[in-house]
Amino acid sequence: MINPIIQRTLAKIAFFSPGGYSFRAWLHKLRGVKIGKNVWISQYVYLDDAHPENITLEDNVSVGLRSTIFTHLYSGNYGHGKKTGKVVIKKNAYIGPHCVIFHNVTIGEGSVVAAGSMVAKDVPPGVLYGPPSPKSLAKVTSPLIKGENMDYERFLLGLRPLKN
Repeated sequence: MINPIIQRTLAKIAFFSPGGYSFRAWLHKLRGVKIGKNVWISQYVYLDDAHPENITLEDNVSVGLRSTIFTHLYSGNYGHGKKTGKVVIKKNAYIGPHCVIFHNVTIGEGSVVAAGSMVAKDVPPGVLYGPPSPKSLAKVTSPLIKGENMDYERFLLGLRPLKN
């Protein structure tokens, strides 16, 4: 087990460094992430700081720009009420940019996770997984702006349902 300070320092270096197939992947391997062959990790990818050993990226995986993989969820004080789990991304899977993958998730072999997706459950092999289509949620009657008139409670109370 690598010293936590060194492990987190390596994570910060990997976050910005070049070399998606080489240097960046090597740094994450040093941290304890299990990485197969021909794995691409884009810049600005966050691979869990607390439990990198719970992440597996099998052969031919690609992780897109600014994606995040969490293997833990702590509520309250650090370590109290903690939930940890593994994240396994099977071979030939593609994770698009700006995705968030939570603990206890397996991305199936050959699956594609579309940009901007939040993944909180297993993705079957060979599927395209993506977020629902965006839509308008409510009419805003009290804008949420910074300044004297900003009042979050007034904003919430001012939301009105949309018809259809």
